[in-house]
Amino acid sequence: TRPPRRRDAPILSGALVWQVVLVALLFLAAVSGIFRYATDRGYPLALAQTMAMNTLVVLEIFHLFFIRNLHGASLTWAAARGTKVVWAVVATVAVAQSAVTYLPPLQAVLGTRPVPLMDGLLILAVGAAFFALIEIEKQIRLGLKG
Repeated sequence: TRPPRRRDAPILSGALVWQVVLVALLFLAAVSGIFRYATDRGYPLALAQTMAMNTLVVLEIFHLFFIRNLHGASLTWAAARGTKVVWAVVATVAVAQSAVTYLPPLQAVLGTRPVPLMDGLLILAVGAAFFALIEIEKQIRLGLKG
């Protein structure tokens, strides 16, 4: 475990500000990229919006596993196991997101459309690529720092 932050240390360090900006830019690129991909393929606007929303949720889930360990490797068995609460939250979010995407009553209320399997796999791949990028950046940053 790390010692507490010094009293005179800023709440938002330069490294943390950098991390927030990097993640925000990657989220923007991924979500808008998936939306653009869908519209370029001629998908209906509602499907493109649903794919963008699903991309955001997938990115948030991958980011959850990254953020749990800002000062070490996230790709360890202990980190992947997490806690029961983390997995319960991920399962709840996944079920809710699937319901919003695939259940006709929720589609009617929220204006969503079912995402085709291959596009769903693409969204998961974008999430995995996001996780890999931020994890590589973290390891480089920690290597330079340490």
